[in-house]
Amino acid sequence: MAGRGSRLRPHTLTIPKPLIPIAGKPIVQRLVEDIAHVLDENIEEVAYVIAEDFGEETEENLKQIAKNLGAKGSIYYQDKPLGTGHAIMCAQESLSGPCVIAYADTLFRADFTLDKEADSVIWVKQVKNPEAYGVVSLNSSNEIEGLVEKPKEFVSDLAVIGIYYFKEAAVLKEELQAVLDAKLMHGGEYQINDGIKQMQSKGYTFKPGKIDEWMDCGNKNVTVETNGRMLQFLQKEGAHLVASSAKLENASIIPPCFIGENAVIKDATVGPNVSIGEGTIIENSTIEQSLIQKYSQVTNAQLKNAMIGNYAKFDGNFTAISIGDYSELI
Repeated sequence: MAGRGSRLRPHTLTIPKPLIPIAGKPIVQRLVEDIAHVLDENIEEVAYVIAEDFGEETEENLKQIAKNLGAKGSIYYQDKPLGTGHAIMCAQESLSGPCVIAYADTLFRADFTLDKEADSVIWVKQVKNPEAYGVVSLNSSNEIEGLVEKPKEFVSDLAVIGIYYFKEAAVLKEELQAVLDAKLMHGGEYQINDGIKQMQSKGYTFKPGKIDEWMDCGNKNVTVETNGRMLQFLQKEGAHLVASSAKLENASIIPPCFIGENAVIKDATVGPNVSIGEGTIIENSTIEQSLIQKYSQVTNAQLKNAMIGNYAKFDGNFTAISIGDYSELI
């Protein structure tokens, strides 16, 4: 998660993209917890690969996510954007035993039993436009036999979502070290696929783990959409989404909505598919399909498909404004 998330600016100018909240929880926290749910066993360690300038507060927040799962939190730094293979090797001290590796800007919903007898499992999702993704091809034994990046001709419609299980991570570490030593690069980057292909050439078996839903958080529009989809899943699962300390005064809440601790909704209609962060005040407004973070204030607004950060102020009847880089009023 060392990338800066430039496509999600201005929201990632102050915090890394994986800490953007989706339905009230940071993306990376939801990802870690959902992986833990699928694995259904104790997790010993959660290792994060970040940029060194993310700051001490971010590092402590990440360690707390691990601690909440009864695990040790470890921090590693990737100082240069040299690809997924390089990022994984930045955490090589943690690469031993059974391990899941995940890219921290994607969320998922899955209901399958992980095949822990396989040497590795690559999680995939059936997609309509496989030419836009890396895809896997399967043999007659339902084992992965090929990995193709953005195929021009149809190979498979099973897209790799960026989550992998390895029964023994030390094997991947050995193969990725060989990739780095050989300076085997694509577009100036070292890729995990080259380590995987070397494992396959030595007889290791890879199987697919098919997920039901795959949600991206790459830019503002898809992040707002993902927030809404996650709220819908949580509502179906019976999650409690409105904090008891939230103050609702002449407010209409159309579910699903997440309303954080001590938020105030006054003379307003909120929902569906809206997240309101802790301490945020919404007054005299109508808001749907939007994501508003902590301690912000929105008044006199008609918002749809909106994303507002922390400690922001937006008045729909604005005249005096102060707008910085990468901001939009549409």
